[in-house]
Amino acid sequence: MEENTNILIKLNSVGKIYRTGQIVYEALHDVNVEIMEGELVVILGPSGSGKSTLLNMVGGLDAATSGHIYFGGEEITAFDDRRLGQFRAKDVGIIFQFYNLVPSLTAYENVDLMRDLGMDIMDPLDALDLVGLKSKKDNFPSQMSGGQQQRIAIARAIAKRPRLLLCDEPTGALDTNTGREVLKLLQDQSRVEGRTVVMVTHNSLFAEIADKVILVKNGTVEEVVVNDTPKDALELNW
Repeated sequence: MEENTNILIKLNSVGKIYRTGQIVYEALHDVNVEIMEGELVVILGPSGSGKSTLLNMVGGLDAATSGHIYFGGEEITAFDDRRLGQFRAKDVGIIFQFYNLVPSLTAYENVDLMRDLGMDIMDPLDALDLVGLKSKKDNFPSQMSGGQQQRIAIARAIAKRPRLLLCDEPTGALDTNTGREVLKLLQDQSRVEGRTVVMVTHNSLFAEIADKVILVKNGTVEEVVVNDTPKDALELNW
């Protein structure tokens, strides 16, 4: 990999094939992408285009069938299972569409769960404060709105101070106003905290807040667009 201290993630000729019995499905082919440190990147494309597969491979959640993926100058496609697990645990935070909170745990305990898994995390109260929900620390998920639950999920993801935040349709279950607040929170993770945020969405409007847009179609990257003047997330309306 060529030396460029600003490149966090680099994909060289990456492909992904799934095999089920005699059925072979090529989810991605010949993907070449660079993502810079601190960028907010939106992966955009129709359903079935391969965008979630791309997100999963960037975070080491799914293995590439061909090509090479680099993170911070290291080739993660060459990692063994143990090293890959360390990479995911330390460097990658994941935010899903449906929160994935433990219903029997409070907001504080859901964030502190990362420590129980052996991770070195920030004080859960500090993480909750970053998402504006320190006052809800003793609330259970059922006592919170969808937007609040998603913000707790974000607090849990950022508590381990990952270099990369992966977001899979993070506003998909939210109304517009709440969705804007969550997008703003993610945008601030990039702009204020300098964290790299990669988000999958089918909503083309979200491209307006991104530093870079990766357009995925028919299993490959059709275009990469750099946005020199991204909008503030609170300006979006859909």
